[in-house]
Amino acid sequence: MASTTRCLASLARFSLSTPARPTVASTIPKFLVPSVAAPFVRHAGAGGMRKKPTKKKKTYKTFRSYDQSDVEQYSLCDAMRYLRAYEVGIPPTIAKYELAVKLKTSKSGPVVRNRIRLPFPVKTDTRIGVICPEEMAAEAQQLGAVAVGEERLFEAIRAGNIRFNKLICHVDSQDALKKANLGRILGPKGLMPNTKTKTITNDLKATVQELIGADEYRERNGVVRMAVGQLGFTPEMLSDNVKSFMSSLKYDIAQIDDSYTKALDEVVLSSTNGPGFSLDGSYAPTDSAITPEHLHSTM
Repeated sequence: MASTTRCLASLARFSLSTPARPTVASTIPKFLVPSVAAPFVRHAGAGGMRKKPTKKKKTYKTFRSYDQSDVEQYSLCDAMRYLRAYEVGIPPTIAKYELAVKLKTSKSGPVVRNRIRLPFPVKTDTRIGVICPEEMAAEAQQLGAVAVGEERLFEAIRAGNIRFNKLICHVDSQDALKKANLGRILGPKGLMPNTKTKTITNDLKATVQELIGADEYRERNGVVRMAVGQLGFTPEMLSDNVKSFMSSLKYDIAQIDDSYTKALDEVVLSSTNGPGFSLDGSYAPTDSAITPEHLHSTM
């Protein structure tokens, strides 16, 4: 009986198993096989999209200059008249006239930098510090310096006690200044003495007298800016300052090597709270009913 049961079980097992199918070689080319048959593979970072090529911005070797033929320009008195209207109610000693001179120049060329003492000083709050040996400290104080010395002045600078807005150094203290390593503090403030700005000197008296009432200017991004007057200045005073500044600027440009392009492009007069007015180089008002004397009175 057991043998009969075993025979039936083996027959049932053979009947339920899947019959083997003969293997036939496929005649379909591989390039015609549907893509779904192949396993889908994701690659990290691909994202399924290609990055669009970025367009390179056009670069210029020179600062941009624009056609000035359509620009409305004004005489000095006309520009002063409109700027004074913008500054109504502002104390005349606080608001300043500023001249911005746009240059045609290359980005990699030398920059214009100098110091000038205008016929009518604009800034009256000059406070001078002098780095000098101790035996010269008394002389520097008599000249009007508010801070003098070497080590004690260096310690005050490190402590943040900077009471001056101009700093000069005597040639005998130049090595001590280098050892003090104060460039990180004085450099960002524009106070680091150097030979280019003539703030390292062997004649303290002449340099102090030159700095009192003198202003520095420097070209930045193809533009030279400088305060040329207070709001209370008369047209004649402002005109003298503008002429003196422009003469100094033209002289600086003439000293630059001819291999570098640098020329005047536009002169704009503005004020502390007013807009800019492009100047045409003339002085008198265009309105016959207005004279320069009308701009002498207080606002």
